[in-house]
Amino acid sequence: MSVEDPVIITCAISGAIAGREQCPAIPYTPAEYAAEARRIVDAGGVHIHIHARRPDGAPSYETEDFVAIRDAVVAEVGDAAIINFSTGTVGVSVEQRVAYLRAGRPEVAALNMGSLNYAKYSRRRREFVFAFVFANPFDEIMELLRAMRELRIKPEAECFDVGHVASLAPLVEMGLLDAPLHADFVMGVLGGIPATARNLAAMADNLPAAPAGGPAHHWGVIGIGRSQWTMVAAALALGGSVRVGLEDNFYLPDGTMARSNGELVARACQMTLDCGRRPATVAQARALLAIPAP
Repeated sequence: MSVEDPVIITCAISGAIAGREQCPAIPYTPAEYAAEARRIVDAGGVHIHIHARRPDGAPSYETEDFVAIRDAVVAEVGDAAIINFSTGTVGVSVEQRVAYLRAGRPEVAALNMGSLNYAKYSRRRREFVFAFVFANPFDEIMELLRAMRELRIKPEAECFDVGHVASLAPLVEMGLLDAPLHADFVMGVLGGIPATARNLAAMADNLPAAPAGGPAHHWGVIGIGRSQWTMVAAALALGGSVRVGLEDNFYLPDGTMARSNGELVARACQMTLDCGRRPATVAQARALLAIPAP
């Protein structure tokens, strides 16, 4: 990728950890997801990453909740956005994750590329707010990749550290991942790689080489918390794409809490233009990710 390429602006519409106590704009119901999807598309986003929730806000890994949210989003924005389902879970079987992929048939599915300690630390209290092992062993990664290949779903390789990037090469050699790769570098999780521009460049530099004469691999950044905007700026300067959204960060660059995902996307779009780059259309995004047109 290069700065000449259009920027895919992705939005992680609602994660699985934070709730409305932390940010009132987080959607819970399918109708609320659909309203947020409309705001995202209107602001320039073309790729929507979905964690399912039940209408009471509890995280869900049930097929019916993923399908209800997908149906509501598609009814609102049609094919104006690429739909992406998360497969990142703790304690949920591969079989259950494959079941909602099979039922929902998203164009893209996020796949975590390795295990790590996943934590949040309070400097003020000098203690962990939470800490757990986010287990993503190779046998589960390979099982999910085989299912995605069968279902013709494009994997999005989420890499939390440089070692996760290195894990892509053997999966390519085994025929489980096809070029062009779609990788996102998750920056700023305690237990993963710190959120700095130098570290982002190192992640991009460690991607496997693209096949001679073939399309370039695609990469983007996922900045967690207040590091999001610094990482967006770094990715734009390095030729990457960007993800924003209420899963990752609640705040605009001036410290104001966002009132919607659309506000975060609008700011990312403006930063893209200010850097002399251009936001990708949904057709351009599908071409960059090697996703067939609907």
